[in-house]
Amino acid sequence: MGREVSESCVDSLLTEIVFSYCNRFYANKPELAARRIEAIGYQVGHQLSERYTMERPRFSDHLEAIKFICKDFWSELFKKQIDNLKTNHRGTFVLQDNKFRWLARMSIDPSLDNGGSVEDNSATTVERKGAQAMSMHLYFPCGIIRGALSNLGIPCAVSADISNLPACSFVVRIKA
Repeated sequence: MGREVSESCVDSLLTEIVFSYCNRFYANKPELAARRIEAIGYQVGHQLSERYTMERPRFSDHLEAIKFICKDFWSELFKKQIDNLKTNHRGTFVLQDNKFRWLARMSIDPSLDNGGSVEDNSATTVERKGAQAMSMHLYFPCGIIRGALSNLGIPCAVSADISNLPACSFVVRIKA
């Protein structure tokens, strides 16, 4: 049995990374904060992919590598496989996790987003601020997926969709 890290430690670390990059290092530059968080995830995914594929033969095609991410890689990270995989057979894949662990315990509380003060308490503003904070947490797993696939020789772009919480869909677009 390999070494494991407590899930609560990973949750706390991810929360601190997002908080630090968004509120301390790049408080007025959310795009730069997002790129830095994604870059950290990229390094993690690249290294984990290296470790998990060390004794495997190289994948013969993109679909085989994506299936590895959905089954084995995701199982190593989250103790479960991706719930659904869709593709258009032209280089776009949608990986859906119906209960994404890193979002499961998150609260959409606007008072956390703005130092405890909210200028507009409308439901739309609350939703928007909560979704913004939550989306910053998704750059890390997007980076993990991109880094893992990059290590497998598949350059891609990865984005996330959380329109149906607690489900999260990761859209992988293979670069030609």
